[in-house]
Amino acid sequence: MNILDTMGTALQALAANKLRSSLTMLGIVIGVGAVIALMAVGQGAQKDITGRIRGLGTNLLFIRPIQVKMGGGLQSEALTLVDTDADAINDPDRFPYVEGVAAQTITFQASLNYSGTSVIAPGLGVSPQYAYVREFYLSSGSFITDADLVRRGLVMVLGSRTKELLFGDTDPVGKTVRLAVGPSELGLNFIFRVIGVMEPRGASGNGDEDDQFYLPLPTMQARIPFLRNPQGLSNISQITVRIKDRKYFNQAKEEIGQLLIDRHGQEDFVIRSQQDLVSTVSDVSQTLTILLGSIAGISLVVGGIGIMNIMLVSVTERTREIGIRKAVGARRRDIMTQFLIEALTVTLLGGAVGVILGMGAAELANGRTVGDRTVSTLVTPFSVMVAFGVSAVVGLFFGIYPAFSASRLNPIEALRHE
Repeated sequence: MNILDTMGTALQALAANKLRSSLTMLGIVIGVGAVIALMAVGQGAQKDITGRIRGLGTNLLFIRPIQVKMGGGLQSEALTLVDTDADAINDPDRFPYVEGVAAQTITFQASLNYSGTSVIAPGLGVSPQYAYVREFYLSSGSFITDADLVRRGLVMVLGSRTKELLFGDTDPVGKTVRLAVGPSELGLNFIFRVIGVMEPRGASGNGDEDDQFYLPLPTMQARIPFLRNPQGLSNISQITVRIKDRKYFNQAKEEIGQLLIDRHGQEDFVIRSQQDLVSTVSDVSQTLTILLGSIAGISLVVGGIGIMNIMLVSVTERTREIGIRKAVGARRRDIMTQFLIEALTVTLLGGAVGVILGMGAAELANGRTVGDRTVSTLVTPFSVMVAFGVSAVVGLFFGIYPAFSASRLNPIEALRHE
């Protein structure tokens, strides 16, 4: 009996019990579909976060204060970096590989009011090179200049969404906005003139920049309550350094780090590159994806157990058939092959249906908003191959014992079976 005859016999046996075969297949369908859908969520999250980090700009180093422990197990950034640190790094003679340096303060919440319309938005004090370093460009107007820093000008640049919420279709450049910070009883109200609007950018490692507004760094430090270090200097939360080429990353880390140690007397800062952040995010996301896939894989194992149970029942029901086949010359290998093919057929068909359902579920979930988050999914050929391959292995593994039991039946005893 050749393999094609064996396959035909196996398929006929499955077709004779369509309902049972379909129910047996259901566990594999659910398992494969769940594996693909959940892995798509994990891989989509990885791609989304990695894209946000890369969207900050290219060839960047991020310098931040170290984390210090506070009461109750909480951590906070130390007050170590100051704006003069950024000025010291922006030295083309000492650091010829540095293309630009941008300092920024911590983000603060403020109320912006224009002609009766109010918007709560996060603000950021930045230096003039912020837009160039971050490759974040204007759609209209101009960005903060060195002159704005010197005179601590009451000027602001709006993110695209903040502009839409506050001004609608009106061109805001040249218009004045009332900015209020903190409780109303503090009376921290200022009038700022809008000088520019940023292009739409979306979420990044610095939050959703379309929702923000930007002030000159000294203006924010002078007008708005801000943390200061023990020497009375105004602190900044991050220095972003744009490097000419990634090949200088290690050299830049070492030399800029030594400069800051010389200035501070200790290593009270952390320097990270974009690649460091991407690698960290990728490692975490891959672990999450594997975890999600493993959890979904449990349903494949359950489906495999169901296949084994059904195949054992099938062996019992077809004992007499097995005896007849052996009596007319079927070998143990033929019987075992037939039952293995039945198990593999169920799992492979179920795997194919599961792949389609899983990809469909991932596509339906892609772009959906859950709470304040937008779900991003990504189905890769690798995840499809893994899910489909595992379903085949499950069918083979859980089909071996029933097939072996069927092949071991004594033909005389099998013929006597009622």
